[in-house]
Amino acid sequence: MGQVYINTHPLVQHKITLLRDKSTGTNEFRKLVGEIGMLMAYEALSDLPTKEIEVETPIEKCNSPVIAGRKLAIVPILRAGLGMVDGILSLVPTAKVGHIGMYRDPRTHLPVEYYCKLPDPIEERTIVVTDPMLATGGSAADAIEQIKKKGGRKIKFMCIIAAPEGLKLLQEKHPDVQIYVGHLDRQLNDNAYIMPGLGDAGDRIFGTK
Repeated sequence: MGQVYINTHPLVQHKITLLRDKSTGTNEFRKLVGEIGMLMAYEALSDLPTKEIEVETPIEKCNSPVIAGRKLAIVPILRAGLGMVDGILSLVPTAKVGHIGMYRDPRTHLPVEYYCKLPDPIEERTIVVTDPMLATGGSAADAIEQIKKKGGRKIKFMCIIAAPEGLKLLQEKHPDVQIYVGHLDRQLNDNAYIMPGLGDAGDRIFGTK
């Protein structure tokens, strides 16, 4: 099974509670998703490789670490995953951003891919796949499979809310992927929505119905 990190930071949990509140409006919801993305990325990126370079301070020259290699690629699953991108970019503004489009068939609840564009060379980057909700796990598992087919190797998945069913599937399908979860919720309902959840993240981020 892949490594799973359930976030317990009080700031993250506080902001998730605000997200759940049905009275939280679009502007505030969008802002909170970005803030949670930034806070979770701080932990998720703690193992980025570094190298030392020489810098000159006002006092003297010294060796000091910087992020090494081709750095980072952020790949949001469209469309809700876009809400977490700016928070991560605020920490690593040089990161490249790809996009992968998946939607859930309302009848079968199975994911359907419609778009995939990744930074090149993707195989040299640490890849963070974002989606606020991990429900059945199908979209996330399929998105990661597409990234692997295009050469992605070191992949992390980051979500704000997860259902146990989706987490289990993603672990089984991709045991090599590190999974970062803001909060593990109780279960899915008959319509494959997370309970208690926070509704449809995409609609609440973009103000659509």
